[in-house]
Amino acid sequence: MGPTATGKTELAAALVARLPLEIISVDSAMVYRGMDIGSSKPSADLLAAAPHRLIDFLDPREPYSAARFREDALREMAAIRAAGNVPLLVGGTMLYFRALEQGLSPLPSADARVRAEIADMAASEGWSGVHRRLQAVDPRAAARIHPNDPQRLQRALEVYRLTGRPMSELQAEGRRSLDYRPLKLGLWPRDWVGLRDAIARRFSRMLDQGLISEVKALYEREDLGAELPAVRAVGYRQVWAYLAGEYDYETMVEQAVIATRQLAKRQLTWLRSDPAVERIGAEDADADELARRIERHLASAWA
Repeated sequence: MGPTATGKTELAAALVARLPLEIISVDSAMVYRGMDIGSSKPSADLLAAAPHRLIDFLDPREPYSAARFREDALREMAAIRAAGNVPLLVGGTMLYFRALEQGLSPLPSADARVRAEIADMAASEGWSGVHRRLQAVDPRAAARIHPNDPQRLQRALEVYRLTGRPMSELQAEGRRSLDYRPLKLGLWPRDWVGLRDAIARRFSRMLDQGLISEVKALYEREDLGAELPAVRAVGYRQVWAYLAGEYDYETMVEQAVIATRQLAKRQLTWLRSDPAVERIGAEDADADELARRIERHLASAWA
């Protein structure tokens, strides 16, 4: 696990080359076809050497949820174990990790009318106003959802409006134990300034690789809109707004980098809240050296 731009994919591939592991992606954007550059999907060469499960299997118009991820991941984990290997879950969508480990209660499906009402509320009051409204009805959810996380804010308030009960309460009822003993390894940046710079450099590379053309192909589809979860992914949302004329180029770049840094901060907050996560310095060595260290660690952990 780890925040964006810390080298999780490269380390996972180095581990697969050394150990009987198979990778399951834990990334809410990589599940979508046609979203390769902006999600930092592994290259074809890397995938040939270290195949990833749960990537590139959904059309962007299809919604995907933490509950569905849990079902898919458990199925893939069972298949990997049946083949005599060990599942290696790799990614930065922390909600998916928690859903896998703790389970989720059945929550109501998305409701277009309620979502539109919340979107109108955000347009008039800002997402900070939506956060205050959520705090009034579900303070536990509001405490863990950042005011700059519109997707999760919208979902939490939507659940309350549909059920009359706090989402945090419903989720607590649905927790189930995981029939595996997970070893949690968190890639950790040496300092925030270094990670901030790495995020900016990575987004610049994405633009050089053709991110705008990638998003334009989605933008020109008549069946996709800005409200879809795929389009609201960090980076895609800002380029979409640029194509729609809401941002000029410089503003788009600035907003995408800011949003990615905010995502990284939320990921670090999630990791800090879990005392079982063992920290690994992401910048202390290259992927092969980190893989050798982890191999030694696993030898003692599995003994």
